[in-house]
Amino acid sequence: MSRAKGKAGKSGLVRLRDIVWPRMGLRRYLVYLQKKVLRLTASPHAIGAGIASGAAASVFPLIGLHFFLGFILAFLTRGNMLAAAIGTAWGNPITFPLFFSLTYQFGSAIQEMVRTPAADIGVIDGASTEALSGGLLSVDIWQIFPLFQTMMIGAVPLAVFTWLFFYFVVRGVVGSFQIARRSRLERRRARMSGGNPNVDRSEV
Repeated sequence: MSRAKGKAGKSGLVRLRDIVWPRMGLRRYLVYLQKKVLRLTASPHAIGAGIASGAAASVFPLIGLHFFLGFILAFLTRGNMLAAAIGTAWGNPITFPLFFSLTYQFGSAIQEMVRTPAADIGVIDGASTEALSGGLLSVDIWQIFPLFQTMMIGAVPLAVFTWLFFYFVVRGVVGSFQIARRSRLERRRARMSGGNPNVDRSEV
């Protein structure tokens, strides 16, 4: 029994470690994701929109719902669902602290621009201080709601920027890759059939 429990606990720790830092290494993991994206059988737009949707969803403070939100965004933008699932890898324990900080800062700035009452700003600051010092689970849900609301507001412009960035980059890379792959396949077929791909068929 003790050995079984030990193995179960060890496997749980291994899975947790793989989530925080992939066993194959971060660089090899990124290369693996890149190859997986390039092998998708979909249009450059569908793959780009899917990756962008998953990446954009991951900046929201909705841990556990990123896949669902990514699928919704992919559906609305006609993106590939599998690409959306891959895109959510942009949100991970390494990037979440940065996202949370940026969304809170953007949200606070937006609320100040629309002249948020001073009393509300004080509530947000107090809730955020207590939540960060004592932990989110140690305070009442209504105390951290202003903090969550601020982060949700700030996540919107960050998500829009993330979507546009990933969409144009991924669509360009995938489009170039697919064109090069079709060219290689055409040359291979020409060699197998004994033809010359450089000959203009209109002159034959």
